[in-house]
Amino acid sequence: MSYTVFTDACSNLPGSLIQRFDIHVLPCSYLMDGEQGVYEGNIDAFDSHDYYEKLRNGSEMKTSLLNSQLFLDHFRPELEKGLDVVYVGLSSGVSGTLQAAQIAANMLADEYPNRTVRVIDSLGAALGPGLLTCRAAELREEGKTANEAGDILDIEVSKLLQFFTVADLNFLKRTGRVSGPTAAIGTVLNIKPLLWGDPTGHIVAYSKCRGRQKAIDAIVEQYRTKVVDPQNQRIGITHGDCLEEAELLAKRVCEIAQPKEIIIVPHEPFTGAHVGPGMLALFFFGEERK
Repeated sequence: MSYTVFTDACSNLPGSLIQRFDIHVLPCSYLMDGEQGVYEGNIDAFDSHDYYEKLRNGSEMKTSLLNSQLFLDHFRPELEKGLDVVYVGLSSGVSGTLQAAQIAANMLADEYPNRTVRVIDSLGAALGPGLLTCRAAELREEGKTANEAGDILDIEVSKLLQFFTVADLNFLKRTGRVSGPTAAIGTVLNIKPLLWGDPTGHIVAYSKCRGRQKAIDAIVEQYRTKVVDPQNQRIGITHGDCLEEAELLAKRVCEIAQPKEIIIVPHEPFTGAHVGPGMLALFFFGEERK
């Protein structure tokens, strides 16, 4: 093993993939209605129904950035073993956590000049970094070094597409993604935006749809027109407590082009607080983001 693969709890991975690929997941802390909690990163252990039901009923979720000391504490033991480190993190366009990881990496470069710490900006959220983390582990299995894997991942980041829709615009309003008047008008007119992670890693509107079904149709159409080599890739679907719609989306996707593997999981709690119950997202590799 030439390097240790790290990600954090925002990567939305199920325990089966964490174990299969020997991925080290850094925990994330949060406050739910003022009560401290820690999410360790195994989405299988996350009670998504309870979480999203609390959001539906008005509970307030506040998240905390991972700090540089946490990265130092986890990376340093691996470097001491003579291993390198590859960390795949949440988009720098939506969080400052990646900057904290890079600060730690720079400090460790001075401390361990013969070791490598590569920090990969996924320019995505949830299964965006999750899928890239799995690729990091697969590249390790292929015998790639940390730097070789990092160079490949930096290229693949631009080809990782992430499209999603939401059920309630008010969650996006709370975090400034849409204005108050836009949320109000959209709710009245039943406007459901198709959103995506743009080339800079920011979450922006891709198009607007009238009604939930048309928004889901639009996600399917993005897969139809943009997916590349699906039979050799793993794709992901996350949902905000709407499993039946997620399974239907998976069925429609597979009818277009069957992927090597498909993951359906609840959307993790950190970015889930910003998109709310009823969000539905599709993650796959395709044409370059532009």
